[in-house]
Amino acid sequence: MRDAVRAPVFGLSPEWLLRDGEPVATATVLSHPEQLVRLRHACPPAARTAVLAGDPCFDRLLTALPHRDSFRRALGVSAGQRLVVVNSTWGPRSLFGDSNDVLPWLLECLAREPPVDTYRRCVVLHPNIWHGHGPGQVRAWLRHAEQAGLTVVPPLGPWRQVLAAADAVIGDHGSVTYYAAAIGTPVLLGAFPEEDLDPASPVAELGRTAPRLRPYEPLLPQLDKLLAGHHPDRYAQLTALASSSPGASAALLRRAFYGLMGLAEPGPPAYLPRLPDPAYGKPPSAAPSAAPNAAPNAAPLLVPLQVLTHLRDRRPAALPEITVTRHADGPGTVAYQAPGPEHTASQTAGAHTAVHENVPDATRLLLADVVLHDSRPEPGAWAQAAMHRHRHCAMAACVTGPDTCLVRIPDGRLVTLTAAPGADGHRDLCDPAVYASALYAWYERGKPVEELADGLVVVTGDAEHHLQVTVTPPR
Repeated sequence: MRDAVRAPVFGLSPEWLLRDGEPVATATVLSHPEQLVRLRHACPPAARTAVLAGDPCFDRLLTALPHRDSFRRALGVSAGQRLVVVNSTWGPRSLFGDSNDVLPWLLECLAREPPVDTYRRCVVLHPNIWHGHGPGQVRAWLRHAEQAGLTVVPPLGPWRQVLAAADAVIGDHGSVTYYAAAIGTPVLLGAFPEEDLDPASPVAELGRTAPRLRPYEPLLPQLDKLLAGHHPDRYAQLTALASSSPGASAALLRRAFYGLMGLAEPGPPAYLPRLPDPAYGKPPSAAPSAAPNAAPNAAPLLVPLQVLTHLRDRRPAALPEITVTRHADGPGTVAYQAPGPEHTASQTAGAHTAVHENVPDATRLLLADVVLHDSRPEPGAWAQAAMHRHRHCAMAACVTGPDTCLVRIPDGRLVTLTAAPGADGHRDLCDPAVYASALYAWYERGKPVEELADGLVVVTGDAEHHLQVTVTPPR
């Protein structure tokens, strides 16, 4: 009786495969024999058209995994950061369409709870969502989350590179979430309509295996537990069911295509091009029409940032060290978090608010201790004018490059803060606005900037950023 009322199996039922009782397709490509077993049960007339040819998308992900670190750098994920990807398929019972409004709650929690310099957040939505609602509507729904640091990957963007780079995926019953589990990534299910799935399918097995998101409970402990308790082989069974011929789909598909055309295959071996590194740089504002390989790098944070700083007592011959923890602040709230037990009495704690000058609600600038901007053609002149416009603030800081910023301090001097390359020779990927908050913490303690002549160490999460400090007298 239960089978009689179950919805048709997507892609394997007569509704999808037959017309007037005959198969629509000459060849029905399957990735694994388990699909053939289910096809024979759900739609016997179509079984004779089945072709086992692996999964080209899964193959490209497998070849991408060795390049994970390169993808992370291209996406702007710095050392010590965790990349959390929110993924939704389409439909009323997907994570995006859930009637309990789990996704708005999730995006709000991702904006507020994790420190913005410890967690990067991306969202990958099924193209049917973009084209069903329209890019303008989707962007409007996600606008506040974007202002708080969410990176929206456009439908033609490098979602597979983002998936390969991810530390965790919060998703649903869509294929992207399944691929994440199959390549060994921790998965948390925010929606999972079991009634829509064939209980014998691998996706249904994912629902029986993966942990579930607990809506309206604190999110950060759930993420910490997910990451701490995950083993890469947790979903080994799902990996085995993703493709019966991993790495061979290009050859199998070409053989099938040329066979259908009655032609001999060409001589060179078939292959799938490796996924390229995303091009470093922000995609155009019309994101759905952006170049397919444009990297979805984080835009400036356009919500007030509540910044906690801890100045560690200086050890002999050691550089000054300041820990900076920034939280995105929602409308109408000012958050302060007391220092945790890891901060000893030998550290001086402080808090301030940093606000980008382009914040949508301009009244929030009245809270600013540090006013921020980026990519100004004359950063020094902008900083001087900003200090005049916002007389209540102590500093104005302009991000002038991917690893440097210029700060005007109260006495009119300009301080350039530039991160030294890491031990691997790569440039620092921390948001340079963090450097300005560290300088504010130093200045707030009444310490002269001359003591930073040898450099400064800024700590965000588990990462250390070594800065070079240059002071220019006022003109």
